[in-house]
Amino acid sequence: MAASPIRIEPVTTRRQLKDYVLFPFKLYRDDPYWVPPLIGDRMKHFDPHHNPFFEHAEIRMFRALRDGKTVGTITAIDDQLHPKVWNESVGFFGEFEVIEDYEVARQLLDAARAWLAERGRAVMRGPMNLNVNDECGLLVDGFDGSPVVMMTYNPRYYQTCLERYGLVKTKDLYAFKLDISRYGPNLEHLPEQISRVARIATERYHVEFRKVDMKNLARDVDLLKPIHREAWNKNWGALPLSDAEFDYLRVALQQVLDPDMSYLAFIDGQAVGVFLVLPDFCQVAKHLNGRLFPIGWAKFLWYKRKITGFRVLIMGVLEEHRLKGIDSLFYLEGCKVAVRKGYEWAEESWILEDNYKVIRGIEAMGGERYRTYRIYDVPTA
Repeated sequence: MAASPIRIEPVTTRRQLKDYVLFPFKLYRDDPYWVPPLIGDRMKHFDPHHNPFFEHAEIRMFRALRDGKTVGTITAIDDQLHPKVWNESVGFFGEFEVIEDYEVARQLLDAARAWLAERGRAVMRGPMNLNVNDECGLLVDGFDGSPVVMMTYNPRYYQTCLERYGLVKTKDLYAFKLDISRYGPNLEHLPEQISRVARIATERYHVEFRKVDMKNLARDVDLLKPIHREAWNKNWGALPLSDAEFDYLRVALQQVLDPDMSYLAFIDGQAVGVFLVLPDFCQVAKHLNGRLFPIGWAKFLWYKRKITGFRVLIMGVLEEHRLKGIDSLFYLEGCKVAVRKGYEWAEESWILEDNYKVIRGIEAMGGERYRTYRIYDVPTA
């Protein structure tokens, strides 16, 4: 029996948006590794009145419907900032979710591609949810577990769909896992090089550091802005965050940052490095089914105590200070606190596949690459 026809339609109403947001809850219902996002947060994510990303970008969201039911979603993204920064005519796609049916996937990709072509973009790149500063990349290796906080997850067949369509790899992103417990209760098994270089940072270069002050987080975010903008500006695809986007990030960090393991480093009173850690709240979100109310808060507080790992979200040092051991100082102090707090592992992600210096540093700590995420390109014409 032939399958019913597919209809692709843009999302134009709040009711359609909610259906769009809820589709993954149906798609992944029987997947033990998928982590449901908070529904309210997802609704705000796509709301121009809440998300300052829309100050420099426009999107068009599409649903694929069969027999009146959603069977796939995609978002086409025209971020005007990217061509200005990188001088390339690239648009993006993201929020790609689809049943295991290539024809549905093809029609969704066609819709996003055509919309970007109409806007003069020569290349469609993705997946990005919604840009390089959000969740990005398609999981292509490392399916044997749930994602960590702010990292993506998808079925294996997505890779087959995208590559059959003609999308070609443009960059891989790596995630590394470190077994904190292997360092010992007193860090006696931490690589000696880390401790030695950290001593050089403090004794030779007089690096000082302190924890991020959650009571004065707005002030500390102001200190990290120039570090973030300079430290990443040469990385492939990097885009600077606006002041409004930093404020948006600050509100999110207020809820999830581990203040005991997040630091600013200073030389002669100038902030030169930043290290931010997020406990793996995916271990909590798995039990909330997308809602904090009416009993989600109780579950949140209960499972928060059981988190076993964390993600190093941001670690950056101003270029002129990168050979002064500041990264080792961050690692050393972070590991001391991690062991004391009972963390068992850490994820460093994501790391560009050709960022060899950072990769060597992580491997020196005993980190092992355990997941790979892929960004694809396809011409729009």
